[in-house]
Amino acid sequence: MRRYWIEKKDLNNDIVQFSGETFHHIFEVCRQHVGSKFEVLTEDSKAHFVEVLSVTKKSAQAVVLEIRKIPPLPEPHFHLALAVSRFPVMDSIVEKAVELGVQSIQPLFTDFSFVRTQTSLPPNKTERWGKIVKSATQQSGRGDIMAIAPALSLDCFLSKFNPSEQSLVLFAYEGGSTLSVKSYLQQKRQKSPGPLKDIWIFVGSEGGFSQHEVKKMQDLDFYPVTLGAQVLRVETACMALVSVLKYEFDLMC
Repeated sequence: MRRYWIEKKDLNNDIVQFSGETFHHIFEVCRQHVGSKFEVLTEDSKAHFVEVLSVTKKSAQAVVLEIRKIPPLPEPHFHLALAVSRFPVMDSIVEKAVELGVQSIQPLFTDFSFVRTQTSLPPNKTERWGKIVKSATQQSGRGDIMAIAPALSLDCFLSKFNPSEQSLVLFAYEGGSTLSVKSYLQQKRQKSPGPLKDIWIFVGSEGGFSQHEVKKMQDLDFYPVTLGAQVLRVETACMALVSVLKYEFDLMC
């Protein structure tokens, strides 16, 4: 079934109003028409099954036939702290992160990131990532919008970062570490005071993390984990880590 994301303000008394970019996408690109039935998703984690009543040149109306509640993402929530990579790679990671149920992404400027300062990041990139998030949300049918925080330098982010005792923090490292994700989780679970609420995954860009950055994270008791003998591309490392962790926490069902 087709699903589309709408703003809650466009829904009033079981009538949905479509206009602007939303109208263009649904009725001009996807060719929906009077009598078409599909779901619209709103930020309160509800899916509204609607039927189109009318379509004009610039707007349309639909009536809500049924409403279902979309279950929230289960805990622990996954957060990607990701060095800004080449833009096509970032686009792909954002899309797949939504589909895999990542709660948020924190873009980072690091020693080896593709862009290293805010002034070097094109202003339209954040807007593009937002559009990718909405498109992937529609496709996957999740009930919330994955958050993408403003990009920060790694040093700035770490100076403010204060994970709780119910958080787990790790980073992918292609050198030096012999600690597997499974071994790390076993160690942390033995020491954890209760169920984990958040898991933070730090992933470097194409050049990985510098020695200076690795030491800084280790000084904060963040653990480097290996993903095997092969050096993975950034997008592969992100998806592998999220998938492994979801499996380990029985979140694949």
